[in-house]
Order: sequence, then C-alpha cells, then structure tokens
Amino acid sequence: MTTTELAESVPASNPLVNTGVFALFVAITLFVVYRAGHRGKKTTADYYAADSAFTGRQNGIALSGDFLSAASFLGIAGAIAIHGYDGFLYSIGFLVAWLVDLLLIAELLRNTGRFTMGDVLSFRMKQRPVRAASATSTLVISFFYMLAQMAGAGGLVALLLNVHSRLGQSLVIGVVGLVMVVYVLVGGMKGTTWVQIIKASILLVAATLITVFLLGKYGFNFSNLLTAATDNSPMGTSLLEPGGSYGGSGTTRLDFVSLSLALVLGVASLPHVLMRFYTVPTAREARRSVVWATVCMFVFYLCTLVIGFGAAAIVGSDEIKAAPGGENSAAPLLALHIGGTLLLGIVSAVAFATILAVVAGLTITASASFAHDVYANIFKRGKAEPADEVRVARLTALVVGVMAILGGILANGQNIAFLVALALAVAASANLSTLLYSLFWKRFNTTGTLWSIYGGLGACLILVLFSPVVSGAADSIFKSVDFHWFPLKNPGLVSIPFSFLCGFIGTMVGRSKADEAKHAEMEVRSLTGIGS
Repeated sequence: MTTTELAESVPASNPLVNTGVFALFVAITLFVVYRAGHRGKKTTADYYAADSAFTGRQNGIALSGDFLSAASFLGIAGAIAIHGYDGFLYSIGFLVAWLVDLLLIAELLRNTGRFTMGDVLSFRMKQRPVRAASATSTLVISFFYMLAQMAGAGGLVALLLNVHSRLGQSLVIGVVGLVMVVYVLVGGMKGTTWVQIIKASILLVAATLITVFLLGKYGFNFSNLLTAATDNSPMGTSLLEPGGSYGGSGTTRLDFVSLSLALVLGVASLPHVLMRFYTVPTAREARRSVVWATVCMFVFYLCTLVIGFGAAAIVGSDEIKAAPGGENSAAPLLALHIGGTLLLGIVSAVAFATILAVVAGLTITASASFAHDVYANIFKRGKAEPADEVRVARLTALVVGVMAILGGILANGQNIAFLVALALAVAASANLSTLLYSLFWKRFNTTGTLWSIYGGLGACLILVLFSPVVSGAADSIFKSVDFHWFPLKNPGLVSIPFSFLCGFIGTMVGRSKADEAKHAEMEVRSLTGIGS
C-alpha cells in the first residue's frame, strides 16, 4: 500500500471536535490561573515560588506535569511502536533520573536556595560572575527545551487539526505561545503550578483509560498484545528484543551510552525542575514531591509501554510513518482507531495541554532567572524593590514567549528529538557538576564554578554543532553539506565528564580561595534546613 493510500485509509478526524475540547481546557485553566494569581500577595516569593504554599503531593503531581512533555507522551509511545524494546529505554532513563534528584539534589537544594539555581551556586562564591553564568546556562537550556515544545506543536497540528500548510502551523504555534505567556503573566508560579496539576491528572487518566481498554481488547493478557504487535510489525519478534535503534556499529552503541547519560543526569539539572523544589515549605515536602512525581511517572511510563505496543498491533508502523507527525502520531492514531473523533479530541487536548504546561513552566523559570539573578543581584546589587523585580520578570516572560514563538516557527519540521536531547545534555554538562561540587566539595571556588559552567556549556554546543545531527547524515538538519568531525549524535559522553574536569582544574589553578565559613554555613543549612 502506498503512502497516499495509507493516508486516505486513516479514519477522518474532526478538527472542530479537537479544537472544541482544547478550547474548553484552555478556558477552564485560564479561569483557575486567574483565581490563583489574584489570590496571592504581589511579592517575589509569591511570583517565583508560589509562597512555598504547595504540599509535597501537589508539587509532586505538578513536577510530573512539568516534566512529562509532548516528547514523553507522543515520542516514547511512537518510539516503542516503531522500534520496540529500544524505545522503552527512554522511559527507564527518565525514571532512574528521578532517583538522582531524590538522593542528591531535592532536599539540599530546597534548604540552600530561595528562588533559582543561581542562589545555590552563588551562596559561597562571588555573586555577580556566578549569577551571570547561572542565568546564561538557565536561559540557553530553557530556550532549547522550549524550542522543541513549540516546534512539536506544529507537527501535532498537522495531524490533530488537519492543518497542513506551514502558515497554518505557524499561526497555531503563535496561539500556543500567546496562551502560555498569559498563563505566566496572570498566574505566576502559583497559577502555572495549578495548570501543571490539572494537566498531569488529565494525562494520567487518559493514558490509564486507553491502557485498560487495550488490555481488555486482548483479554487482559499482555502476551496476547505483544504477539499481535509482532505480527503487525515489519520487525517481527525483533520488536521485543534490544537493538531496534541502537544495535548497529560501535558508534551507534556509544551513542546509546551517551544518550543514557544525558537522560539520567540531565533531568536532575533542568532549571525548571529544580525551581519547583522552592514551591514547598520544607525539605521533607521536597522529598515527598520527588516520590510523588516518580510514582506518577512510573504509572505513566507503564501506560506508554502498552500504548506503544498497542499502536504497533492496531495501527501498524506503515500507517504511523505515513502520518504527518511520523512516529509522534502513534498515540493520536491509536485513539482515532479505538475511540473515533471524540477520543482523538481528548488526546489532542491532552497533547496541547502538555505543550502549554511545559512551556509555561520553562518561561517562568527563564524569566525568574533573568529578573532575580541578573536584574536584582547583578544590576541592582541585591537592592531591587520586589515590585520592580516582578515587573522585570513579567517583561522577560513576554520577551521569552516571543522568542519561543519565532524559534518554534523556524524550527518547525526540524529534528525535535535532537532539540530535547540537546537541552538535557546541556543541563547535565553545565549544571550537574557545578551543583554537586558546590554542595559537597569544601575547596570548590568561584573560578571552578565559572570553568565548570562555561566549559560544559561550550563543549556541549560545539560538539553538537560538529556532529552528524547538524551535517553529514541522511537525517541531518543540513543534508547538503558535511562539516562534522564528532561521530556521536549526543555529546553527553564527552561533555559531562569534561565539565567535571573543568571544575576540578579551575578550582586547582584559580586564585580565588574557597570561603570555609560560608561552606560550613551552607553544609549545616543544606543538611538541616536551619536558616532556609
């Protein structure tokens, strides 16, 4: 069957139903955001950290909502449907990453900082250069992560709303961006958190219901579902075996190791995830947040396993690849096959809600980092009025939103998985080594901090620029040229250890001495919470 025949054989979706369900979600969440935003005090603590008013359970659900992006909902299900076993490795990497957060980061970060990662990194260092470096890292990571979400919106629109023109997709990217900016401007962190909670709840319910239906269709016997998936896949029984994506040459296997490092270590270094630990009142609630987030994501990723193999069994890889969104179409096409236009409308609303919520969380993180670290502590040297700081944060959110819209339009149709992997690799390269050194190494100093952040950030970006992702391969961004010399598609295997090395060497050769009194204070504060 040809691609055209496959496209014509797909059950017709109803754009009006999809748009109506999505509009209803936006209307409800905007009302919640408005009520939450106007109930709080107009202070920096309220705008950045929701006055630390959320419980561990609430924040944990919001954390899962903040992290479960369109790549998790659509990308992993599609990867499992097409590549089988290797697609599920993404889920395993993401789950293991939260153990790093739980054991090494959450409690210590909550006790040491106030609003941003820069608070922690600059605690015992020279304030201005370290905060500038932290803000630079946060803005770069947030922009690339946001770019992937906004560009992903264009691909989703083609399938869910039957909009195939580039102009139409660009307009929808613009609408998603504007709604996201409204969430942040009206509700701040409190309103954004409630959006995350609502979105995560809907996502979990939708994924669970589809999973139960699929299992019921095969007599609640997972083996029957797997058999049907292998029968309908060109890979056959190899669908259930390792090697579907990463079983080729030694370079391909190294790519898998590199990607795994980025997934496991990058999640624990994402600024918008780290910032959520300040929305709870105590370190104990921060730990509970991670536990709740891990439980929610464990349930969700089990559902994606069933949904992915269900899509392989019912939809088939040929139809998935022929759809406008490619692999990302697996879950929506499955919904269309088993529940018609109504279920597709619900799935489309969940998909768009996912993009909206994640981008809103990224926007408030980027705006808080600029307003708090750059404006208040670099330009105003810690003497900014709270009202002025919040005003700058709102203006920054507007600028970041416009940049995300323009970037998403330009990147529409590009390699979205690359952008997400890049953000995770940059986060792990620039942030993780610096955070761990700051929290656990007494001798670590300002020079080591700057070398670690800028060294990891620079190495990661340079290696990606000269990798097969950008040029020299059939799926590169620039297919007609070849200037790559780095063989791996993900730089994590090199850039993450390099950032640790930079931090170590910078500390050894730096003239600035570590402040032992400040380190002792930071150690007591991070471990006990006294003074937080």
